Amino acid sequence: MSTIPARLARSAAISGSPEEARKRVIQLYRDWYRSAPEICSLYALNVTPAYVRHCIRAHFEENRYVSDTRVIDVLIQKGRQEYQETLNCWKQLDHIMGILLAPRGRPQRTFLQKFYEGRDEDAVLPAATGIVHPKAV
Repeated sequence: MSTIPARLARSAAISGSPEEARKRVIQLYRDWYRSAPEICSLYALNVTPAYVRHCIRAHFEENRYVSDTRVIDVLIQKGRQEYQETLNCWKQLDHIMGILLAPRGRPQRTFLQKFYEGRDEDAVLPAATGIVHPKAV
């Protein structure tokens, strides 16, 4: 397939109501969902389209409880931009594997980061566990 930059372009739209924003989000989700096999073939990914769909759903689930229509509109625009860049092959394999398919968890914090936050959950044992801290013995 040839790359035609305007084939996936959409004009920026402002949602008038939450229902309209919801329809636009569902349409964006469907576009991403339906393009999973094409993404796998374009970038020669060694993952299945089902895994790509799972990652796409996880990205959408992260913003499930956003209720402000202005924020939803911005997220839709960003999603459309990512969609267009992905299907026009304007990304490298590392972008797809690292940004789109990488699980987003809380990164491991260093000692100083925990110190600045004022707590160190890894070293704290609840008193009710009955476990004696090895340094206290």
